[in-house]
Amino acid sequence: MTSVPPTSATSASVPTVWPTFVCRDADAELRFLVDAFGFTERAVHRGDDGGIEHAELTWGDGGVMVGTHRPDDPCGQPPGGASVHVVVTAPDALHDRAVAAGATVLRPIEDTDYGSRQFVVRDPEGNVWSFGTWYE
Repeated sequence: MTSVPPTSATSASVPTVWPTFVCRDADAELRFLVDAFGFTERAVHRGDDGGIEHAELTWGDGGVMVGTHRPDDPCGQPPGGASVHVVVTAPDALHDRAVAAGATVLRPIEDTDYGSRQFVVRDPEGNVWSFGTWYE
């Protein structure tokens, strides 16, 4: 099998995959992701109406984007339909932090048959997040 390089690369320090969340209340989602999960705010760009057009939050070597749902956007999707897995080193502490910030627990912290320790929660917008250790 031949390894195929990315068609476009900017820098090794810039994540090349960015899950995107379209939100009814992008400001609240941004705050939730920072407070509950520990994401770091990287950029927030607002439209003329004050709504978030584009926000970037980082997590380790990765990141997510957040924006305000615009029903008339032909590329837009309904809010709350995303599901993301995030690799962590301390899932127990993050579980407690997420619950304290108001995340809805869908699957409590557990050890899996395949060697990960993980949990699954829903954010206020309805997106599903799983956090777990990496397994080899």
